[in-house]
Amino acid sequence: MADAKVIPFDDDRSRGGAVQRPSRRRSAGSRRKSGESALVREVQPLPGRSFAQDDVPVTREEEPTPAKPQDDDGGGLERRIASGLAFLRRRLTGDYDVDDFGYDEELTDQVLMSLLRPVYENYFRVEVKGVENIPSEGGALIVANHSGTLPLDGLMMQVAVHDHHPAGRHLRLLAADLVFVLPVVNELARKLGHTLACAEDAERLLGQGELVGVMPEGFKGIGKPFGERYKLQRFGRGGFVSTALRKGTPIIPCSIVGAEEIYPMIGNAKTLARLLGFPYFPLTPTFPWLGPLGAIPLPTKWTIQFGEPIPTDGYPPEAAEDPMLMFNLTDQVREQIQHTLYKLLVQRRSVFF
Repeated sequence: MADAKVIPFDDDRSRGGAVQRPSRRRSAGSRRKSGESALVREVQPLPGRSFAQDDVPVTREEEPTPAKPQDDDGGGLERRIASGLAFLRRRLTGDYDVDDFGYDEELTDQVLMSLLRPVYENYFRVEVKGVENIPSEGGALIVANHSGTLPLDGLMMQVAVHDHHPAGRHLRLLAADLVFVLPVVNELARKLGHTLACAEDAERLLGQGELVGVMPEGFKGIGKPFGERYKLQRFGRGGFVSTALRKGTPIIPCSIVGAEEIYPMIGNAKTLARLLGFPYFPLTPTFPWLGPLGAIPLPTKWTIQFGEPIPTDGYPPEAAEDPMLMFNLTDQVREQIQHTLYKLLVQRRSVFF
């Protein structure tokens, strides 16, 4: 495997169930006067009248007082504490699973998604449309536009699929080489299920029935100037289409509005970028002038829309080697994403609200 040829997509490189307390039931019998029977009271007939059946007072069995709802706060807290302790124990003992790509599902669900979710829900206030177009099972390739100077759009798309899809599917993103050479970022990306943007890894994940995400614009999209916002860049040589054709998996276009304005890129320090080994060094109205505060993204309002799937299972096996077919399908996906972006921009009333 170490000598395998890597073909890039484009030319850019619980336990803890707590014992619940029984509910207290208030007994109605405790409120009776002393001397009274629980069922029938003795009644003397009136003078001059016979002891008739209708003279006997009819007493009803007292209805039990409805039980008070149990207080689940204590039990829920205990369960969360027990679950957290069990999670820490598994982390310390190494008793947890990761796949061949380094994906840690438990850590993603319990920790990483919990950290991303407040940004998704409260800061960017993401609205999701068309999530029903993502299949409930089996492999599929989500192709999205890329923007925002920093790749936060991929992370927000990952949360959108995980939290809004009825099957709670996990999105495995294909990332650029730079992600896997940065300290800390490399480990977190692997734990989240990201892998190298190459045909071999993509085909392997799709063959395992995984949901795979790719942003073919690469650094050309994420690092474009603010004046070219929401204008899709070139989609490489169509490697993602070839991969989908080989595995017979549908292609799902995805359009993301809101990411372009989080870091308005008004300049690019190319010399500094070359010295640091970055594809670009952004200059925004706040960065680097405000120091670390300039790295805080603007709280724009996001919309993520998943389009109708484009099937690929009806093509013959040799279709993956047909350059004209790959060009046509690539152009179809690109045009669908661009058209949806324009439609969402027309519907948007404000960048921030």
